[in-house]
Amino acid sequence: MTLDENWFTEVCEECGTAFSLRSRRKLHEEQTPFQKIEIHDTEAFGNLMVIDGFVMLSARDNFLYHEMMAHPALYTHRAPRRVVIIGGGDCGTLQEVLRHPEVEHCLQVEIDERVTRLAEEYFPELCTANNDPRAEFLFGDGIRWMKEAEPGSVDVIIVDSTDPIGPARGLFTEAFYRDCHRAVGEGGIVVQQSESPLVHLEILLPMHRAMRAAGFETTHTLQFPQPVYPTGWWSATMARKGGSLLEFREMEAAARPFETRYYNAEIHRGALAVPEFFRRELERL
Repeated sequence: MTLDENWFTEVCEECGTAFSLRSRRKLHEEQTPFQKIEIHDTEAFGNLMVIDGFVMLSARDNFLYHEMMAHPALYTHRAPRRVVIIGGGDCGTLQEVLRHPEVEHCLQVEIDERVTRLAEEYFPELCTANNDPRAEFLFGDGIRWMKEAEPGSVDVIIVDSTDPIGPARGLFTEAFYRDCHRAVGEGGIVVQQSESPLVHLEILLPMHRAMRAAGFETTHTLQFPQPVYPTGWWSATMARKGGSLLEFREMEAAARPFETRYYNAEIHRGALAVPEFFRRELERL
């Protein structure tokens, strides 16, 4: 939603709030077979990608989301060699995954190829790993791919999706999580963006319930700041097929062989803390 030509504004009806960025100009707009994509050049947050009126990422703060979608799950798994990203068309999560030298192959399954092509044009800093020989791209239906995946063939699944509306709705179901559970090996991990703990408990709590019903023994929600998303407080929920989500390869995370801007071992440990109101809700599940 644009209130005037100088501002991009996203209204969050369920929050009763709005978030605005001053836009120098709209760089691109198109309707794909799946969604409407806009790119704005903003004064404070650099290039901004908007899908169907909702902010997807900005050049200034995307590292918070991408690092927390990738590194906690990879450092929690004992030996993450085979990774699948469902969604993630902007390639920022792929870039973070491939910073891990132990990862041998990462498949990204994105339904809308135009998201990736526009990221390559307007967010090239997120696409530096696109030509990595360990990266593979499949432009198609991630739900169908997961349903057909070979049992035990994946170590970590990262569901880097939009909100549970439109094509992404099926990524938040017990049926999808059952397919994920079958696809990962013992100790395998699924991590999925899970909205704001402050205003989206009606999404977060059913996610935990559905993941557990699908066979995952443990689930846990990580928290991190995300200024361009509603409330500025975001989360990623992990589920594991055997083993704890509270312990991770902390010494390796501390001595990681690559640079990060937000993630470190202390941030990982702190993100595992659960606010009291959320703890009480989880105990009722």
